[in-house]
Amino acid sequence: MKSFDMTVWFRKGSRKFTGLLAAILAISVLVSLVLIPASASEKPKKATGSTDIPNKYNVPFSIDDDEVLILGVNYKPFENTTASNHENADRFFEEVMGKKLRQAFPDVRIKYVTWDFPLRYEDLDAAGICPDIILENPRSGMERDLRSRGWVGDITEMLGQKDLDLSKLNKAAVEQLKAHSSGGIYGVPIFIDDYYLFYNKKIFDMRHVPYPKSGMTYEQAYLKAKMLTFQHGLDGYKGYQQHPDHYLNLNQFGLNPFLPTNSENPAPEDVKVNITSLQWVLLARNMDRFLTIKRNTFTTPNDFLKADMSKPGHVAMAVDTLSKLPMYVNSELYIKDGEEERYQEWTKNIDVGISSVPVLTPGCRTTYQPNQIAAFVPPQSRNLDTAYDIVKWMVSEEAQVELSRHGMKGVLETDAVKSSFGKDIPELANVDTSAIYWGENAVIKNYKNIKFWNIPLWNVFRLHVLKDGMTPESSLIVTEKEDIPNYIKNQAAAGKDW
Repeated sequence: MKSFDMTVWFRKGSRKFTGLLAAILAISVLVSLVLIPASASEKPKKATGSTDIPNKYNVPFSIDDDEVLILGVNYKPFENTTASNHENADRFFEEVMGKKLRQAFPDVRIKYVTWDFPLRYEDLDAAGICPDIILENPRSGMERDLRSRGWVGDITEMLGQKDLDLSKLNKAAVEQLKAHSSGGIYGVPIFIDDYYLFYNKKIFDMRHVPYPKSGMTYEQAYLKAKMLTFQHGLDGYKGYQQHPDHYLNLNQFGLNPFLPTNSENPAPEDVKVNITSLQWVLLARNMDRFLTIKRNTFTTPNDFLKADMSKPGHVAMAVDTLSKLPMYVNSELYIKDGEEERYQEWTKNIDVGISSVPVLTPGCRTTYQPNQIAAFVPPQSRNLDTAYDIVKWMVSEEAQVELSRHGMKGVLETDAVKSSFGKDIPELANVDTSAIYWGENAVIKNYKNIKFWNIPLWNVFRLHVLKDGMTPESSLIVTEKEDIPNYIKNQAAAGKDW
């Protein structure tokens, strides 16, 4: 059959075609009036495969079935949103990972969202949507938010299928994930917001005290802390701030407080703890001496810059997370939108240096257990295969170099990753960052047949020592014998297992 060439008709200016077109349009209108119901005048529905997710901010948000949804949680820089309307809630992720990720997967539709703007876990639950990849801290969020929803499972088989070799990654981070994974492994380490010792060179120079170096012991830090806690005119200076909760939870002995049971998922009444052994006592005594330095009152490591102190820059040393370093040199990427001027004013009072967290004994190279962000792919993911491909890319050298360039500690510690640290943060050019990959993270021990609960270890120092005035030894006993069992009992009575 000979094909019909409409362009020829147009060129000839055919009146027949004009008449035919008018007739077709008239018939179309007539058919639509007859066949389309009255309800069609309402707002048209979205195409099949798209789900709206209502949220407390009333921000329109939808996810299509073929979009890979990545949710970022429990890492403060993810939350660097515009102060008023949160319009840049994905800004940090896109800069440090998103752009490269989209280049690596040009045919994949990727949608990123930061908890809690505009979504929380509860919003996703209500909409019946599960993220494809969750970037979360396994210690703080996995039990409470992921396991309780059934959003985690053993991924050992999938790791084999994808040829994703965890032995190349930070050993302590991998072991930490295994410890929280009931005999298997639920996630893949991506980066570590590790703890370091920040020091203000200006205060050290005032007292002619040598700067800290990586590998400095707690004994040496204590001596410096005493010399650097002083009064100068009407200004008071604190020598040392270290959060006792993180110090215990991520302790450098690799201790976990739980005792082995006969099951990977023991009943609440079978969960037992031990925080009164010799090593726990040594840890507590070590911290207690810093807290008893006269006028070195513990408040928060955030005081290193300003926090609640009346004047900025009046703390000589503070143990805090790596994500604070770019803030201390005024990197715009790490400072919450709208707060740039405040930080510019505060940072005039510090000249920041960074070393490893103090070590327990001379010659030791063991730092905190990793404060990591891992990737979890829920078994309910609608894009399971693609999600695992993306996670595998996240621990590739290309991706890890990108993270390191933006001031984050990678879990793949190749020469290329280590040498690239901070290259995309020009404000770090004059800061010695050799401490970032110095030493090794403490590896958690004796985690077989235990279940982690979010027990109140904070009671040891912040309640019993700092408020009740107890000795560190007695505070450990009371927390082990009374506080923790009562917590687990009350949680179980409320139907919770974390």
